[in-house]
Amino acid sequence: MKSFTDGPIARQLGAFSLPIVVTSLLQVSIQLINGLWVGNLLGSEAFGAVTVGTVLMMVVLAFVMGVNQATLTVFAQLRGRGDSGAIGAYLSAFVIILCLLSALISVAGYVFAEPLLVLLNTPAAIIDEARIYLQITFAGTLLLVGYNFISTVLRAFGDSRTPLYFVLLATGLITLLSPLFIGVFGWGMAGAALAVVAAQGGAFLYSLVHLARKFPGHGFRLRWPQWVEAQTILRLGIPSGAQMVVIHAGTTVILSLVNSLGAHAVAGFGAAQRLDNLILLPAVAVGTAITAMAGQNIGAQQWLRVGRITRAGIAYNTGIMLLLASILFIWAEPLISLFIQDEASVAFGTSYLKTIAFFYPFIGLNFVFNSVVRGAGAMVQVLALNIISLWVLRVPLAYWATSVYGDTGVALGIGLSFMLSAGFSFAYYRWGRWRAKRLFQ
Repeated sequence: MKSFTDGPIARQLGAFSLPIVVTSLLQVSIQLINGLWVGNLLGSEAFGAVTVGTVLMMVVLAFVMGVNQATLTVFAQLRGRGDSGAIGAYLSAFVIILCLLSALISVAGYVFAEPLLVLLNTPAAIIDEARIYLQITFAGTLLLVGYNFISTVLRAFGDSRTPLYFVLLATGLITLLSPLFIGVFGWGMAGAALAVVAAQGGAFLYSLVHLARKFPGHGFRLRWPQWVEAQTILRLGIPSGAQMVVIHAGTTVILSLVNSLGAHAVAGFGAAQRLDNLILLPAVAVGTAITAMAGQNIGAQQWLRVGRITRAGIAYNTGIMLLLASILFIWAEPLISLFIQDEASVAFGTSYLKTIAFFYPFIGLNFVFNSVVRGAGAMVQVLALNIISLWVLRVPLAYWATSVYGDTGVALGIGLSFMLSAGFSFAYYRWGRWRAKRLFQ
């Protein structure tokens, strides 16, 4: 396990971020590969159903995944403090809380899949297939949360390479199982969902085997959390989970706007979103690395290094986003055509990507500033910044720009929100009171 409280910051950030970038790329590839097989074997309507189902699933899962993200802050700071006793206690507490939340999400997601799709204004032509996809994937919630939790804990202690192996296995499984279940066995949409669940299950089982082999002499014993542990987790986890709900709910409202533009827009937006998510992976990965590195140094009270980590993060993310935006702008149409062939859908997706590409550097800055603040444990403040970004800026701007410019307004409104929210994030980083935050007595 690696300490970030000394040593060259730029080199550490690059070396720590790179495996996270590759891991994130492979995670997105699970849905990407599955989507490619669905779109090519089952058609554009089935692809639209998977798009809607995936977005809605992430909204429902958002809270539990947000609580999982709080583990990065908690264990990074405990690592910086060198408090091994508290590490064991918080590890047990997180496992129990995340298991309970996963079970609740599985049941609720399965039961309410169809009403949620209706609430989202899902086109009638794809609602049945989207429901099948949702119900099966919700059944595997614990598998998804499980291997993500183990990966997050390892990153908090400075190990970003091992989680790469977990997701590498999941990617190999989805590559094999998607065409097998969808095409060879003829299971259709159910096969697409089962392939995703099986891939996540394989990653989770491998992560458990890895831990058992790596720490054979460290018996792990679950015990009910003490109040101080539960209080700290809830104080971080609730606003962190709410952040994810705010983000994904905002995305869902944007999807509802796209749904109103027609089936061609849903398919085009779905393809564009998959590419959009790929392009943003380096910014997200650098943000995750910054949270871990800043958290360790905040726990060790190394505030000068926290500032240097921020500056290194700005340099990395700005350069990477400019490069990737240029590539995406040039190759937008052929990339969209990998997923769908319908002319109107391809035109919508291409226009979306070419417009949003200009605003990528601003979302990169957002990730940097918010990640440092998150490393201090100021989750409520980051929640407020996300509410401003999504609900004060992105949703109203997207609706306004669409009403004025038509289909192209979706990307323009979202891009403008990236630019404005970067200003809010910098203002809080520069003048906010996040440095006074204390997680532990």
